[in-house]
Amino acid sequence: MVIDELIEFSKNKILELGGKEEEPKNFIFRKNIGPTALEEGGAYFGFIHPDEDPSGPYHDFCIVLFPDETNGENSWLLCLGIGSMGFRNDFELAEKPGFRRSFESILSETGFCKTDFTDIEQGLPREFTDQIPHLSATLKRYSSVLPVCEILKDPLSEDSKNRIAAFLAIFAYSRGWFRNQSQRNEYQNCLNKLRRKEEQNDEENVLDLIQKRKYVILTGAPGTGKTRLTKIIQNKLDAEPFFIQFHAETNYSDFIYGIVPKLDGDSLGYSNKFGVFHQALKYAVNHKEKNILLIVDEINRANLSNVLGPIFYLFEYRLNTDEATVKINISPDFAIDRIPDNFYMIGTMNTADRSLAVVDFALRRRFAWYNLKPKAINSKDFFEEDFNRFQTIFNWYANSNELVMQPGQGYFMADDESEFKLRVEYELMPLIREYLQEQILTSAKEEFNNYFYSRINRKLFE
Repeated sequence: MVIDELIEFSKNKILELGGKEEEPKNFIFRKNIGPTALEEGGAYFGFIHPDEDPSGPYHDFCIVLFPDETNGENSWLLCLGIGSMGFRNDFELAEKPGFRRSFESILSETGFCKTDFTDIEQGLPREFTDQIPHLSATLKRYSSVLPVCEILKDPLSEDSKNRIAAFLAIFAYSRGWFRNQSQRNEYQNCLNKLRRKEEQNDEENVLDLIQKRKYVILTGAPGTGKTRLTKIIQNKLDAEPFFIQFHAETNYSDFIYGIVPKLDGDSLGYSNKFGVFHQALKYAVNHKEKNILLIVDEINRANLSNVLGPIFYLFEYRLNTDEATVKINISPDFAIDRIPDNFYMIGTMNTADRSLAVVDFALRRRFAWYNLKPKAINSKDFFEEDFNRFQTIFNWYANSNELVMQPGQGYFMADDESEFKLRVEYELMPLIREYLQEQILTSAKEEFNNYFYSRINRKLFE
C-alpha cells in the first residue's frame, strides 16, 4: 500500500536526521489513516513536538502528509503544519526568517508558502486549492494552519520522496537534532537535491548588461568576486583599463580635473591635474577603435556629489546625439556633450561596509546594478562544507538587510587545511566578531561560536 511505504520511508529518513522515537524521544509520530478518514477527508500522518499528547489537539509546528483514498492515484499534500491549538513553544521559530526561507528554497512552482508563519487565520489561496479538489474536505479543516504546502502528484516517485526528505530535514534542523557530521551532511544532501540551482551566469549577465547599459555597479559582500569579475569583463571587452579606488577624501580634482601649485624659483605657478576620468575619456575620444573600461573600486566610499560634479549629467541613460545639446567642460580645453560609445564604466560596492555613504536615487537611475551572491564553486581548493555551514547560518538567522553581508566564496578558498584554518581564525572570525559588535546577526551568536570552537578550538569572545 502506498501509505505504508511512505510511512516507512518517512520514519527511516527522520531517524537518519537525528530523530529519536525512544526515550528521550524528540518527536511523536501520529497517524489517522482509517477508512472513514480516507473517505470523508482528514486522513493524515506526520511528526509533532515530543511534548504533545499521543492523540487529540496539539500545538506548534509539525510535518504532515495528507493522503488520498485512491491509494496514490491522485495527488497528496505535503505540509509544514501548525497544531490546531496554535503556538506554545514555536512562536519564536515562526518569526525566524530562515525558517520560511528554507522552505521557499525547496518548493516547486506549484508549491505554496505564506509570507508570515505566525498567521494562523488566513487560509490557503483559491488558486492553490483548486489544484487539489479531491482534498477539499481535508483542507476545509486545516487550511489556515498550513503555512507551507507542496503537491505530490506521484507520491511514490523519486521527486516526491526527495520533497518529503527535505521537509523533514528542515524540521530536524529547526529542532536542533543533529549530533554528528553525518546528520548535518544528510540535512545538506536533502536540501541540495531540491534547492533551485542558481542559473544565472554572472560573467555572461554582466557582459550583456554593460554592453547595453555602459555603466554598471557591482554590489556584494566581501569575497563574492567583484574584482575578479571586473577583470574578466575587461578581457571580454578587450578594453584598455583605467583604475581608481575611492575613499573618504577623494574629490573632483582626483577624479576629473584640478590644478596644483608649482614653485619655480621664487614664483608660484599652477599646473593641470588630470584625473583618471579625464584620462580615460580623452583616451576614448582619441582611440575610437578601442574599448575603454574605467574601474571605480569602492565607489560609494566618497561623497559622490562632490566627486562627480557636473559630469553627473553625462551618465544619463540613453543620452544620444540628438538630445545632447549641453556641453560639459571636463577641463579648460576639453568639453563633450556625450560620453563616447567605446567608453564603459564599472563601479564596485561592498554591501557589508555599513560606514559607506548612501547612494542617492539619481545616481541609481544612471547606473545598472548587479548583485553578486556567495555561491559554491567547483574547485579542489574550495572548502564547501564550511561554506555550507556559513550559508545555513545566514539563511536561517539573517534578515533581508543582513543576508547581503554573508562572506563570499573567496573566504573559503585555500591550498590546504592548514591554510584554511588560518583564514578562519584571522579573516572569518574577526569579520563575524565585528558584525556582532555592530549588533548584526546577534541572534546567530551561539551558532557562530559553535562553528569556530568546533573548527579551530577558539571562541568568538574569550
